[in-house]
Amino acid sequence: MNDMADTGTITETGTVVERADVEAVNAKATRETLYAERVKIHPKLVHGHWRRIKWAVMGVTLAIYYLTPWIRWDRGPNLPDQAVLIDFANTRFFFFFLEIWPQEFYFVTGLLVLAALVLFLMTALAGRVWCGYMCPQTVWTDLMIMIERLVEGDRGRRIVLDKLPMSGSKLAKRVIKHALWLLVALLTGGAWVFYFGDAPTLMVDLVTGQAPIVAYTTIGVLTATTYLLGGLAREQVCTYMCPWPRIQGAMLDDESLMVSYRGWRGEPRSHYRKGESWDNRGDCIDCKQCVVVCPMGIDIRDGAQLECINCALCIDACNDVMTKINRPGNLIAYDSFQGLSAAAKGENHRFRPLRPRTLIYAGLIAVVGLIMLTALLMRTELDVNVLRDRNPLFVRLSDGGVRNGYTLRILNKEHDSMHVVLTLDGLEGGQLVLQGHDSGTVEVPVDDLQSLRAFVVLSPEATRKAMAAGEDVLDFAIVAHDTQSDRTSRNSTTFRLPEGR
Repeated sequence: MNDMADTGTITETGTVVERADVEAVNAKATRETLYAERVKIHPKLVHGHWRRIKWAVMGVTLAIYYLTPWIRWDRGPNLPDQAVLIDFANTRFFFFFLEIWPQEFYFVTGLLVLAALVLFLMTALAGRVWCGYMCPQTVWTDLMIMIERLVEGDRGRRIVLDKLPMSGSKLAKRVIKHALWLLVALLTGGAWVFYFGDAPTLMVDLVTGQAPIVAYTTIGVLTATTYLLGGLAREQVCTYMCPWPRIQGAMLDDESLMVSYRGWRGEPRSHYRKGESWDNRGDCIDCKQCVVVCPMGIDIRDGAQLECINCALCIDACNDVMTKINRPGNLIAYDSFQGLSAAAKGENHRFRPLRPRTLIYAGLIAVVGLIMLTALLMRTELDVNVLRDRNPLFVRLSDGGVRNGYTLRILNKEHDSMHVVLTLDGLEGGQLVLQGHDSGTVEVPVDDLQSLRAFVVLSPEATRKAMAAGEDVLDFAIVAHDTQSDRTSRNSTTFRLPEGR
């Protein structure tokens, strides 16, 4: 989009429609195949249905990001009261009522898989709505443009300001704008580190200079990247840095909704003057309001383009113009390739949300969600992990018996200490010996992981009997029972015997 000022008007029934003297970025007629030198974009403020939705989504997503670390959640004594906390020091992740340990990282993996599948389904149904409304790059860029507009004015004023020589007034506006951008970037970086420590405490530490150096470094890096990507690079990130525009094409089909120009209705386009007939021409009056409001600077009338983020601001701009010239709205609208093709032939076409690919995505979401829900419901507070020694596999004792070594890790997820009794199940003639625990009972503190060495000794009689039967591997289980909560954990493992002896 070039920086020429808006010119010309079209009148219809006493109303005025601006006509912008503007060229779209990477327009169809002059499109570069690879990289094109950046042309500064001055998106114009537009009002309408989709703009209101974008404001609402921006408010909600920013509120979630900035406020979540400050939500308190009472978990009892000796536990953090922060609802969402990534506790690196104690290797745990708190998410409201959930407390995820490193051994349960599959929950995080499941959430990431679910998020990816939801994104796939969303794209198959409605194109790049994630890019247009919820992507952090879009949200923060929109916020930076809003600040720029408040300080320097709307599109026309910003274009004029760019062309003016440096003066006191221009310098003051530029300083204020960049200072506000840096403040937003600083708050963004600051909010991020609050997810990794108690927010109120960390806030005091940051202000008094007592926070860890890694906190200041993280804030500095995020401040710089937010300022650079959201304030300066803007649409360049979406066009040249983000892989999603290239990937999302694999999730689209002819029924996917995308922001589309209905050429069958708008062409042939031409300027319009009051009183002219609408016969033998389209509804598009070539005012280019769709171009000047586009944050990517493209012309949607060129068709589907990689740069389009489906934010629908061009729909609002076009509908506003259609209202002024008394023509039907939605010359630009969310539509599918099938819908556009059918309409061009004068046929009716209904959007089909239920298609093979959307049903597959929805089915996978249901399966993964069900697996995660089942795992969550079957989750126990007592978790025992058994690792058998690999070297040596066994030790032959002087009395003819055989001994195997094991490492046991007992995880107490309860908020009370546990007294765990360990026994063997399914190994006749076997005896469990716990190193340093003569009583066979292990006390595991609150929210702690107890690691201990254990030996399983098979009696000489049982050894001879097993070897006579040709056995060299015996299956059995180590059973852990918490005497206070009556919880039990059973862990299957093996006992190795000498081969062929």
